[in-house]
Amino acid sequence: MASMAVQLLGFFLGLLGFAGTVVATLLPHWRSTAYVGSNIITATAYMKGLWMECVWHSTGIYQCELYRSLLALPRDLQAARALMVLSCVTSILASLVSVMGMKCTRFARGSLIKSPLVLSGGICFLCAGLLCLVTVSWTTNDVIMDFYNLFLPSGQKYEIGLAVYLGYASAFLSLTGGLVLCWSSRGDGSRSPLHIQRSQPSSPPPAFHNIYPPAPLYKPPEALKDNHAPSLCSLSSSGYRLNNYV
Repeated sequence: MASMAVQLLGFFLGLLGFAGTVVATLLPHWRSTAYVGSNIITATAYMKGLWMECVWHSTGIYQCELYRSLLALPRDLQAARALMVLSCVTSILASLVSVMGMKCTRFARGSLIKSPLVLSGGICFLCAGLLCLVTVSWTTNDVIMDFYNLFLPSGQKYEIGLAVYLGYASAFLSLTGGLVLCWSSRGDGSRSPLHIQRSQPSSPPPAFHNIYPPAPLYKPPEALKDNHAPSLCSLSSSGYRLNNYV
């Protein structure tokens, strides 16, 4: 029961990490306008994401425009897209494998593949968390380097957006869920039926005398000398031999 609860905890942590990764991938708040220098008071705010660029006006109007060309995007943005999509796909695969391997499901119940499936799901969650963590760390480094670049105008500087922080949290949840699932698969105290069958002592072979009747006792030839029945061809009368009266 304790192992089942640990598996459920790890699965739900990984599932929360997957949901956060999907939201962070779709949100445009990866980079937001930095209010520095003369841009302290401004009527517009710019936000850039992986798929679109948005503008917020002080009048409350919110406009977004999707990136029309994939090849025209910077290479770092293309790599970030690919890594985040790969992280989401890996999380989906991890969820499916973990569901099949958990003890609370009916799939392959009592089989030897339960524990390897849980371990595989935990490893997939770890890979998904690492992919998300690499992407948000890379974006954070680019934003910080551009912010402290003295040759870059103040109007072109951005700050870290909310989607990046959400990506950090999602990566942490995915990594934690993967570690919990891997630990639950290793700490599984239940033994397989094959292992139980091998560990039980084999029953002793049946006694020989229960299968075959016991052999007759050995008697020397002297004991069997006069112990035979009289034959029909012998001259006898009422069990007495003729030579007894001669």
